[in-house]
Amino acid sequence: MTDLPIVEFAYPGPLRDALVAAVLSGAKTTTASLLVQYTDEDLPSVGDRGAVVDSAGVVVAVIETTGVDVVALKDVSLQHALDEGEGYADVAQWRAGHERFWQSAEIREELGDPGFTVTDHTQVVLERFVLV
Repeated sequence: MTDLPIVEFAYPGPLRDALVAAVLSGAKTTTASLLVQYTDEDLPSVGDRGAVVDSAGVVVAVIETTGVDVVALKDVSLQHALDEGEGYADVAQWRAGHERFWQSAEIREELGDPGFTVTDHTQVVLERFVLV
């Protein structure tokens, strides 16, 4: 498993712990990322496998990508939001939670853009996966 690319959900801490638990329980089968965080070479592809790490950096699971879509933020579906396994009741709740994360100081620092914000047209990478 250690020769697989590392998959990190959020940043180490309570959110990552909750997301990893949702993956391990089977509740989380999708995830979303900002397209701007990728290069063309590292976009996920169907069949890719990755080693999921917990907050301590320990590999706890392997996932395999079964679907990838790049869409405008305004076009994220209810099914995707539900399949993220975080208890969202609708797309508006999903979007509010993701906007808080994507506009956080950590993401802005990672992007090197202290004023980064998302809009309806921000491109997001929607990934579907299975626990291997």
